[in-house]
Amino acid sequence: MQPSHRANSLWLQSQQFKSSASYRLLTAQPWAVAFIRSEFTADKPRVAMELFHASLDSFLKLARTSDEQIPQTYSAQDFAESWVKQGLLTRPLIDGRFVYEPSAQTLRTLRFLADFSTDDSHLNSSRLNTLLSSLESLAHETDPDPQARIRALESQIALRQAQIDELRTGDDPAVLSRATALSAARSVLDLASSLPADFRRMRDGVQEMLYSLREDILDASTAKGVAIGQVLEADRQLRSTSEGETFRGFTEFLNSPDAQQRFRAALSEVLERDFVDDLDTPERQILTNLLRELRRQAAEVHTSYGKLSESLHAFVQSEDYQQAQLLRHAVRNAETAIMKSVTLKPRSGLAPLELFAPQFMTLAGLGVFDPSEHVAPPPLAAAPEYSVSDIVRTPSTPEADMSFLREAVTEHLGASPHERVPLDKLFHVLPETHRHLNTVRALIEIGRTNGESVSETQMMTLSFKQVDGTERTAILPALTFTKEPL
Repeated sequence: MQPSHRANSLWLQSQQFKSSASYRLLTAQPWAVAFIRSEFTADKPRVAMELFHASLDSFLKLARTSDEQIPQTYSAQDFAESWVKQGLLTRPLIDGRFVYEPSAQTLRTLRFLADFSTDDSHLNSSRLNTLLSSLESLAHETDPDPQARIRALESQIALRQAQIDELRTGDDPAVLSRATALSAARSVLDLASSLPADFRRMRDGVQEMLYSLREDILDASTAKGVAIGQVLEADRQLRSTSEGETFRGFTEFLNSPDAQQRFRAALSEVLERDFVDDLDTPERQILTNLLRELRRQAAEVHTSYGKLSESLHAFVQSEDYQQAQLLRHAVRNAETAIMKSVTLKPRSGLAPLELFAPQFMTLAGLGVFDPSEHVAPPPLAAAPEYSVSDIVRTPSTPEADMSFLREAVTEHLGASPHERVPLDKLFHVLPETHRHLNTVRALIEIGRTNGESVSETQMMTLSFKQVDGTERTAILPALTFTKEPL
């Protein structure tokens, strides 16, 4: 590309940026940017309309005492409405309630502002290792030489085997330092923070196609084939974008039980590490709810696709209905002309006088029925017979026997020399029929109802069998009975 052409292209992109929501947010008044940044966070991606108006109203009362440039005549609803019109916020209907949420461009701009307002370096060992692994994976998966790929895989196998041999020697494995592990966890959160904007743009793109299609439904001048072709082409272009690739990859992830199991297992192990305590409370909440939040956002995109499919079906049906109406009208006009024709009047007795009475959709509905061609349908098969042995009851965990458990607590308290009975010891001496999950819950409820305290430092272990015969282990805070149950 010539320098002049490149300059013109960049100038055109700059002009387009000046009309975008990102530019409007960056050039907005500081108080508006501060409020939007504080109201929408990673763990609070949307706010109910009433709560948003109330929060903005309280903020405006405080901000107007120090900033005289804020218009006094504008209410919280007026500001919120203007932000929606500028594309800074969207106001979708979720579960029967209107909510506010940042647009896709606003999400990316807020992420930029968050990075800009911190002095933390984004270049750490975790990111370098991720860069190296991604680069090696790209080189390996694009290599057309099978022998070279075999050598690379064998090298990885030898490296893993050496690590296994070192662990088998009994030495403690080298682990990341607390600071390095904390940086790695925040790198994961940083990667995850870019996904909501991609999902939001994907959902907004589908909704734009939906609005366009609904306009075509109301506009009878648009041909059915042309409108459907436009929708399919727009969907193809949307899926070819980076956001579409992200959504397609996540959909494949949701359809893979093995990948989800690996994700949950890895996430559970990370949350059990000590360095997680150094994360901020919002960061821990984001990490804990990461998979559920991604599934929710993907479900919104699928819901938008479902509405698009319904509108496509309605559009096709509406077009067919219009064509059927035109056909019915033409046939009735032809029948009326035949009835009024002077030339055909002598033959009018051979034709039915009420030919237009049948309600048909196409000309095929005028076929003559011959009773001799009627074929009786085959008889229905006999209904299957069921006996008592066919009734199978699904096994389920029995309910806890509260009266029996209270008596057991009272009995063991009386037999204990110190009048103290730990919950785990009491559970293990119960009859086998009572050692199940609902009993554990009932004993905890009895203890807490009677004011027993739960230890914050000691843990206890309970083993019980499930209805399928497998044995499970529950790790709970230590609880000791010292009072007779009420």
